[in-house]
Amino acid sequence: MVEVLTAGEILVEIMRKEKDVALNVPGDFYGPFPSGAPAIFIDQVALLGHAAGIVGSVGKDEFGKQLLVRLDMDGVDISHIRVSEEYSTAVAFVSYKKDGSRRFIYHIGNAAAGQLEMPDQEFLRHVKVFHIMGCSLMSSARVREIIINIAKMVSANGGIISFDPNIRVELLKGNDIAGIIGDIISITDIFMPGEGEFASISSLKSIDEAVEWAFSKGIRVIVIKMGKRGARYIDSERDVTVKAIEVDEIDPTGAGDSFDAGFICGYLEGMSPEDSLRLASVCGGLNAAFFGPMEGVFPRQFIEYYMKKDRDKNNG
Repeated sequence: MVEVLTAGEILVEIMRKEKDVALNVPGDFYGPFPSGAPAIFIDQVALLGHAAGIVGSVGKDEFGKQLLVRLDMDGVDISHIRVSEEYSTAVAFVSYKKDGSRRFIYHIGNAAAGQLEMPDQEFLRHVKVFHIMGCSLMSSARVREIIINIAKMVSANGGIISFDPNIRVELLKGNDIAGIIGDIISITDIFMPGEGEFASISSLKSIDEAVEWAFSKGIRVIVIKMGKRGARYIDSERDVTVKAIEVDEIDPTGAGDSFDAGFICGYLEGMSPEDSLRLASVCGGLNAAFFGPMEGVFPRQFIEYYMKKDRDKNNG
């Protein structure tokens, strides 16, 4: 029985070894590394001790096998990952700049990742949280339709819908972001944008105005990711900000996905907003401190050890 569910792209990532080397220049790469925003998120959820599952698809190839083994080994329910004989496993190529920005080339739409299948109602019946990544909505119309249908069924069953817009301009391909995410915003309970994404989606420059816009859409909880400045939790009664943990950033890919996992787990466990944000901050920070999207995903015991270490440091 799955408690936390997600759906979307499961892929391998191949990254430039050095910064400021464009993707159209011959050079060295590292990889393949297990990746895909939904996969990173759900892997961290499973390692935090929650029953976690993903709806997705991989190819019947070496990359697909690598992904299935990693997710299964970490405790993710992979029973609804389709293994396609017709399509190859999706791939993302990534280059890094010294200013911290990244450039992606995705092979998703015509790969196995675009071949999701709708799970049956019984599988969805006991899902407490269905977490959606905006990049998955952007990957193809087929994937978007399935994710929206899952969300509607989980919501109708009394489950929570959490949504990280996770905008990837490389996947938009001229489409209007408001049109892509509009159906999801209307049933979202927990909204988890970055500051820039929040302004872009709401078309408002002021965060306070954007918050009011989100509440007017029926969103109950807003979690704003502010990078090195920390994160902010807002609901109808509370407005809480928690500092980010200090780490040497190696690879930011996956940090936001791990952050989401930490917060959702804390929220499900009845933690205070402050403690949920702290758990999220440690998960996100540790992910950024390791090279590879899922190489900074850790078991609960290590996360809690680091949280205690960070608290002792701040109280010392």
